[in-house]
Amino acid sequence: MSLKKEIWEWTKAIIIAVILAFFLRTYIFATSIVEGTSMDPTLHNGERVIFNKAVYLFDEPERGDIVIIQHPNKNYVKRVIGLPNETVEVQNGVLYINGEEVEQDFLPPEQQEATSDFRPIEVPEHHYFVMGDNRDISKDSRNGLGYIHEDDIIGRSEVIIFPFDQISLTR
Repeated sequence: MSLKKEIWEWTKAIIIAVILAFFLRTYIFATSIVEGTSMDPTLHNGERVIFNKAVYLFDEPERGDIVIIQHPNKNYVKRVIGLPNETVEVQNGVLYINGEEVEQDFLPPEQQEATSDFRPIEVPEHHYFVMGDNRDISKDSRNGLGYIHEDDIIGRSEVIIFPFDQISLTR
């Protein structure tokens, strides 16, 4: 093979790889850095996660999903607790959805018990109620973020990729 043809083949391969990487990063997967301790013990400050941007094009967030929320000043990583048109409340550390107790097996008992009580609230249509797993200190739907519009949820966290010794699924 001539040098000119070999250079052309390498150039085509590099261009295809760059276009594919751009497509994947723009429309399918992206990374986000966890800032703060509001998702402890599930996610820790400084961890880098890969999130799936395409999943909610074909589906809707489910209770328990860890989602990336686009906000004007920064993105937030939170867990979906209440779905549209549901009534959410916490009494004595117990989560109730539409009056039924909901198991939070993703949280250790001390985090569940640390969740402050709040009266029943109805999640509006096209919105979600989210909370951080570190309920004591999380800025979430209870105290600052409010209800999250479906269009502001830009993906679901899938994998912790950094630090390397913490690589794991986030669900």
